[in-house]
Amino acid sequence: MPDTLRAVKLIIRHLSSFLLLLPAAALAQPLSAAMPLDPGQAQALVQRTLATELRTAQDNSHPMRYRLHKSTPRLSSTKEIAETRDGDVARLLAINEQPLNQIDQQKEQDRLNALLADPSRQRHRKQSEDQDTGIVLKLLRMLPQAFVYQYAGVGSGPTGAVQKFTFRPNPSFSPPDIETQSLTSLTGELWIDATSERVTRLEGRLQQDTNYGFGLLGKLDKGGYVILEQVDVGNRQWRIARVQMRMNLRILFKAKTFDTVMEMSQYSPLPSGIDYRQAIQLLR
Repeated sequence: MPDTLRAVKLIIRHLSSFLLLLPAAALAQPLSAAMPLDPGQAQALVQRTLATELRTAQDNSHPMRYRLHKSTPRLSSTKEIAETRDGDVARLLAINEQPLNQIDQQKEQDRLNALLADPSRQRHRKQSEDQDTGIVLKLLRMLPQAFVYQYAGVGSGPTGAVQKFTFRPNPSFSPPDIETQSLTSLTGELWIDATSERVTRLEGRLQQDTNYGFGLLGKLDKGGYVILEQVDVGNRQWRIARVQMRMNLRILFKAKTFDTVMEMSQYSPLPSGIDYRQAIQLLR
């Protein structure tokens, strides 16, 4: 059932993308990182966070270049990524912690040359990215109705004191489609640095088995989780630094585990409006 497997894989990707995009916030007035919030401040902070995230999720005016190290139990890879107005462009640098040999380096150069010679390949990638973004934005619009948020007080994070929140599914929320169905099973916590007005860490976990298409499209097992950490990479630009995800997917009699750690580093700004051809030249 290749189409079914692809459908549920997309759900997992959209779910993780949603969690990556959830944290960003811009508060009306700065709050002390170590000062407890009263109930009104706490709820207002959450509401502003959700409203701002919906706006900033569509902002692509600050492209970045960075390293992506991705590891699974069987394989690891290191890539250099450049964000452009035409979609992301990547160059493979290492496999299993070893630099590419001469043959693999040439294969990577040939791939980039083919990308330059055939713009339709990049357009196809951009279309896929835009589709994913559209679903993520739909999820973001549902957040005020999909979850109940609870202030959990002041805690300690990697950068100092943080404001902590928990979230759980709203029992009165009725998902309108298969993508938003994933929101009915998520519980978690997020940590907000109120001084910088950003989230430094988020954890989301599936509290119950989640069926798609009455189980015909697959099932995600209870206990699957996503953990992310976010940092200021300079000039008040916050980016994801680490993501850990584990999800167990079952389709009929088959099972697949998604067990991945992604670490993003060496962020540097790129010119606004850079196109994919210019990015390829930079990555060479």
